[in-house]
Amino acid sequence: MAARATHVIAGIVSSLFLLIDSHGSSAQTLRVDPELTKTIREVRAEVSGTEAMDFLIGVYRTDRWANFAKFQESAQYLGNTIREIGLSNVESLSAPADGVTQYGFWTMPLAWDVKQAKLVIVEPAASEAMRVLADYQQEPASLIMWSGPTPSGGITADVVELKPSTLQQLSRTDVKGKFVLTEPSLNLAQRGALKSDLYKRGAAGMLSYATENPNLINSHYWMNAWGDYGWGYTKTSSPLVGFSITPRQGGYISNLLAQGTKVRVKALAVTRYYSGQYPYITAVIPGSDPGEEVLELGHAFELGAQDNSTGVAAMLEAGATLRRLIEAGKLPRPSRSIRILVMSEDYGSSAYIATHMDRMKQTIGAICIDTPAGPYAETGGYTFALNPDVSRSYQDALVMHVAESYYAGLGQRFPRWSPYRPRSDSYLSDPMIGVSTVSATGSTGAQNLHHNGADTVEHVDPRSLRDLSSIIAVFLYSLASAGDKDISWLAEITADRGDENSIRAAAPFLSRIPVTENGDSLALQLGAGLAQVKYNADRDQEALLSVLRLGSLRSRARLRANLNELIGQVRQFADGQCQRLQEAAHRRARELGVAPQIKPTESIEALSAEAGHLIVKRKRFGPVTLDDLPLEAREGYPGFGDSPAPLTLLYWCDGKRSVNDVARLIQLEQGPMKFDFLGYFKFLAKHGYVELVPAGE
Repeated sequence: MAARATHVIAGIVSSLFLLIDSHGSSAQTLRVDPELTKTIREVRAEVSGTEAMDFLIGVYRTDRWANFAKFQESAQYLGNTIREIGLSNVESLSAPADGVTQYGFWTMPLAWDVKQAKLVIVEPAASEAMRVLADYQQEPASLIMWSGPTPSGGITADVVELKPSTLQQLSRTDVKGKFVLTEPSLNLAQRGALKSDLYKRGAAGMLSYATENPNLINSHYWMNAWGDYGWGYTKTSSPLVGFSITPRQGGYISNLLAQGTKVRVKALAVTRYYSGQYPYITAVIPGSDPGEEVLELGHAFELGAQDNSTGVAAMLEAGATLRRLIEAGKLPRPSRSIRILVMSEDYGSSAYIATHMDRMKQTIGAICIDTPAGPYAETGGYTFALNPDVSRSYQDALVMHVAESYYAGLGQRFPRWSPYRPRSDSYLSDPMIGVSTVSATGSTGAQNLHHNGADTVEHVDPRSLRDLSSIIAVFLYSLASAGDKDISWLAEITADRGDENSIRAAAPFLSRIPVTENGDSLALQLGAGLAQVKYNADRDQEALLSVLRLGSLRSRARLRANLNELIGQVRQFADGQCQRLQEAAHRRARELGVAPQIKPTESIEALSAEAGHLIVKRKRFGPVTLDDLPLEAREGYPGFGDSPAPLTLLYWCDGKRSVNDVARLIQLEQGPMKFDFLGYFKFLAKHGYVELVPAGE
C-alpha cells in the first residue's frame, strides 16, 4: 500500500481548502492511476456525442406520448438499438400492468392508452390562444396521465373553482356535474384523496394548473400520478377525467370566475384502462468470467427529454463505447459482465429485482442514471448521489475519483456530489437487496423543467451528455475489471474520502462551539460533534471493508489483514478531529468562565424503555409506499414521496437493532428530527408492513 503518512499530511493540509458543505463538490486527493488514465483516454476518444443525441431522440420520439401503447414502441426501439450496438443476451421482458400485482410494496399500475383528448372554452368567447386549453395531439402533458374517459362525444359543463384545494373546502363546494379548476397539492397522497373525493361527489373532472415551476406560465405540467392513494392508477383508483392546463390559462379562468362570469368548457378524452404489460429491456457486455455483474440502470417511459431520455441515451452510449473498445482490443475484456437495464421508474426496477434475485446476489455494484444532462456550466450538468450510510462503500470514492480524473484531463471542474437521495431507482443499496448503488442525477437548470411539457430536446446539453456517457463507461469498466491488484488503490482513495468525511462531520460543531452561550449548550454541542465524528468513522470502516468483495476467495484473509493498518489510520484521523472538538470546547469554556473540563452531553436521547426492547423485522425490500392505504388511514405517517422518506426510516432495520438504536442511527445520518419513530413502526406493524418483536425472540 502507498505510504499513509503522506496521505494523512495531505489530508490535513487539504482540509484548509475543503468545501465543508456536505452537498458541495468532492475534494478527494487525486491519486493518479495509470490504468484509470488509460481507460479515460480510450473512452473519451471513442464516445460519440452525436450518437448519444441520436439515441436520445429515438427514445423521446415515443416516450413523450406517455401512454402504454407508445411505451411498447419505445421498448421495441430500445431492444433493436441494444442489439445494433452489439450487446449480448438481449432480453425484452415485461411486468404485469394489472393494477394488483405487487413487487416490494409497489402496486403495479393498470395500463392506459389515449386516442385523443381536447379541452376548449365554449363560454364566454375567448381568443384562440385561450380557447383551446388542452390538446393531447399537440401537447401530451396537457392530459393527466391515467385520466379517465369522458362520455362518448365529450362533455360540456360549467367550471367551478376550488380554492384552496382541500377536502374541507371541497365539502363546502357544489361540484356535481362540473369541472373543478384547482391547484392540487403535489403531495401524492393528498392529491389522490382530493381526486377520489371529487369523483365520489360527481365532478365532471379536474382542471389542474398545479406546477413545480410557476415561472413556466405557458407550459403544461406533466401530472403522472393519478392513483387514489399514491402514484400509479390501480384497480382501486377512481377514473376521474383530468386535464393539466398552464398557469396562465388557470389564472385567466380564475379571474373570469372571480368576476362572476360563467365559464363552460367542452372536454373530450378517449382513454382506456386495461390489464397490460410494463416492458423492460436488459442485455450485457459479457465478462471473461461472467459469474458476477455490474449494472447500469435508468428509467425510460417518461415524457421528458431530460427526464429521462438523457439517462437512457447516456447508458446506451456508455455500453456502445465499451463494447467497441473491448472488441477492438483497446481495452481488455473485464472479468465481470456489464449489464444494462432500462425499465419504468420504481415499478420496473422492483419487478426486475423481485424476479431476478439470483442476479442481484451476483451484482457487485450499480449506477443509476436520472435526468443527468443539464446545462454544462452548472458543474457539469449533474450531481453524483452516493450510497446511504448503511451501505457506505468504496464505490462512493470510486465514482468521484473517476469524475475528478476525467475533468482534470479536460482542465475543468468536476461534478458535485450529494449524500444519498431516496429517489428514482437508487434503492438497490437497500440491505435487503445488497447492491451498492451510486446515482448520476441532474437538473434541468435554473429553468426547472422537471415534469413539464417544456422538457424538450433543445434543452439538453450535448456536452453534458457526452461527458456523462464517458464517466459512466469508465466507472462501469473500472468496477467490472477490479480485482486483487486494485484493492490497495481503491482502499487508499476510500481512506482519503474517509478523512474528508471526518472533517465534514466535525466542521459544523467547530463553527458552533466558539459561539455557544453557556456551559450546558457547550456540553451538548461537544457531545453531538463527537458522536457524529465517531459515527462517520464507523461507516468509513465499513466502506473500507467493502473492497474485500472484489478479492478472490483465496486472497481475502490476506487482504483483510492488510486493511487493518489503513482502518486504524482512518480512525486515528477521526480521533484527531475529536481532539479538535474537545480543545475548542475547552477554549470556549475558559472564555465563559465555566469548568474547563467540559463533559459531553448525549445529544440523541433514547426514545423509551419500550423502544429499547422492540425489534423491527422487515418483510419486503424497498420503501413502504402506502399506495394501498387511504390517506385518512395513515395517521399522519409518510408514504412514498413524503418526508421523511419511508425507505430511509427502514434501511437501518436489520432485524437485530432496537427501535432506539434505529432512531439514533437515522438521526446521525439525516440530522435531528421530530418524528414519532416508535409510533411509525407500530403503525406499520398494525397494517402488516413489518413485524415488531420483543428483543431476544
